Amino acid sequence: MADDTPTRVLHAAGPIFAEKGYAASTVREICTAAGVNVASVNYHFRDKESLYLETVHLAHTLRLQQVPPPSWPEETPSDEKLRLFIGAMLSRMLGTRELGWQTRLMMREMFEPTAACRPLVEDFIRPQLKQLLSILDELLSPESEKHEREQVAFSIVGQCLLYRVAREFVAILVPSEERDAKYGIEQLAEHIADFSMAALKNIDGNGLRENGRGKRTAENRADKKAVKS
Repeated sequence: MADDTPTRVLHAAGPIFAEKGYAASTVREICTAAGVNVASVNYHFRDKESLYLETVHLAHTLRLQQVPPPSWPEETPSDEKLRLFIGAMLSRMLGTRELGWQTRLMMREMFEPTAACRPLVEDFIRPQLKQLLSILDELLSPESEKHEREQVAFSIVGQCLLYRVAREFVAILVPSEERDAKYGIEQLAEHIADFSMAALKNIDGNGLRENGRGKRTAENRADKKAVKS
């Protein structure tokens, strides 16, 4: 029978790291919660830092298993791809409470980055950004520059992230009846997608490709170039 000690330690470590952060969490309390000897961490993970790295990796793996990156048929319109992407991102951020510690741990890592930040970004966040950028490549004019597409991507992510990091403020500002009726994941995804598409149609300097449901005129692009010059 396989030793389940590493799994028990990881699942005990997750809520503790999420609640207290890396520095304030101790190996002893994690092992107590897991019901294992303190030496188990050194045996299976080498040290506290390695345990933390594995825990952050597990957190994002479980989130992606629950809400995988969206996929679509080749003929899917670009604006629909954007809606699906936003819906998946919101579901991952705001989804079921069963995996609450995973999201809390990743949010903590975002605001209090540790050595786990870079592998988290490279292994999980960058592939998602790459998918979003591929959608924007279909929507935006070929004249748009790399940094412009990245900034658009970050703006879209930021709209979604607000409802996670500022959820308590939203709860105070918006009556519960209105939140229940108008602030569900699907409704937020639709709003953010519509808002983003409207912005993309008027983005300075470039515009949307035809398959993105809109396109700035050549005259508008020429006007901007004239102003810059």
